[in-house]
Amino acid sequence: MGLSTHVLDTMHGTPAAGMQVALYSTLTQSPTLLKQLVLNQDGRPGDGLLLDADSLQIGTYRLVFDVAAYFRSRAVALPEPSFLDQVNLDFGVADPSRHYHVPLLVSPWSYSTYRGS
Repeated sequence: MGLSTHVLDTMHGTPAAGMQVALYSTLTQSPTLLKQLVLNQDGRPGDGLLLDADSLQIGTYRLVFDVAAYFRSRAVALPEPSFLDQVNLDFGVADPSRHYHVPLLVSPWSYSTYRGS
């Protein structure tokens, strides 16, 4: 099925519409940018997937969520420097035939993730 994400803004109780996200492959010493996007009104990639089933490979990846810029765009007063700037989630794909869903629950001061379905 591929790789997907969904971001929920726990401070406002809404999807994180407008948050910038980048996906990297981390198989080599220098991470390779695979995709950059802005989350839609549901806090998801506009086309639903970050990578489709044919593009998802065994290996390691990094999702980078631009948390501070998102909360500043929502007029949240953050200290300088902010407690969270970018949240980097490194994860591995062992079986690319399965669906990998990487959700993020985030506020300006905390985040949580898990392997979703």
